[in-house]
Amino acid sequence: MRLIRYTTPVARAYHPAFARSPWAGLEEQMDRLFEAALGETAGPAAAGFPVDLYEDAAATYVRAELPGVNRADINVELADGTLQISAKRTRKTGEREETVEFNRALTVPEGAVAADKISAAFENGVLTVTLPKREEAKPRKISVAVS
Repeated sequence: MRLIRYTTPVARAYHPAFARSPWAGLEEQMDRLFEAALGETAGPAAAGFPVDLYEDAAATYVRAELPGVNRADINVELADGTLQISAKRTRKTGEREETVEFNRALTVPEGAVAADKISAAFENGVLTVTLPKREEAKPRKISVAVS
């Protein structure tokens, strides 16, 4: 086995005109990192919103926080196995009016949801969509006989 000793590099004098900061280019690198991670949702043109999904034995719930959105500007639709939630928020600033549209699509497993019993509630800026499970999709307890 051979040991190699690490020595700390010696600081050398340099001319400030030729010095390169270790932070040079960091802003461009960070912009590229965020653009790659967020994709198209980084810009204001394609605004999305986060949703929380949770379930119990009877239903699956989709919860979305939509502050500043009126109940009339929310549209919830289930078609072809996709739950589409869209909302629109309009803000007036002086004489200007700014409108931002939010869209989110979630895939729902085919045959797992009773489509005729879906309900949605909007309270205090929080939208909760309840997707009840079909009787066939609900878990059943099966007793095991010991012989």
